[in-house]
Amino acid sequence: MRHKVAGYKLGRTTSHRRALLRNMVTSIIMEERIETTVVKAKAVRPSVEKMITLGKRGDLAARRQVAAYLMTDEAVRKLFDTVAPRFGDRKGGYTRIIRGAWRKGDGTEKAFIELLGSEQVLDEKRQKRAEIRAKKAEETRKAMEQADAQAQAEGGAVEPTEGGDKKE
Repeated sequence: MRHKVAGYKLGRTTSHRRALLRNMVTSIIMEERIETTVVKAKAVRPSVEKMITLGKRGDLAARRQVAAYLMTDEAVRKLFDTVAPRFGDRKGGYTRIIRGAWRKGDGTEKAFIELLGSEQVLDEKRQKRAEIRAKKAEETRKAMEQADAQAQAEGGAVEPTEGGDKKE
């Protein structure tokens, strides 16, 4: 019987499991959505909830506890400045696990774990990426046009011959 045995071992040693969970919590806070396996998502959920609850407390002791657990100072700042205030008077349930497809290699079920209310943030990120991609495509197109125009201006009637040499 497994009375009072909490948590998931995940087939790892204690130190490896602790490092894995710390990294995943940091990634969830920074990215607001990560893809992992269902079992890892269920294992990391309580840690994320505890970090957000500490972030809502907002005092120095809570900040130090969070800083001792999370991997980067940037994640601590984001938790206290943007993530925790978003959940103001909510009592819990800050995360959502969305089951996905089965992984091709080993058949493990994948899942997304995300913070509630992250849809707007993720949409903004997608929009920025699309704008950057469009801007790069436009710059590339202009560079190609300039290169073609310059080649036309310099050589005029420069055509390659069958041997690969240019004939003028």
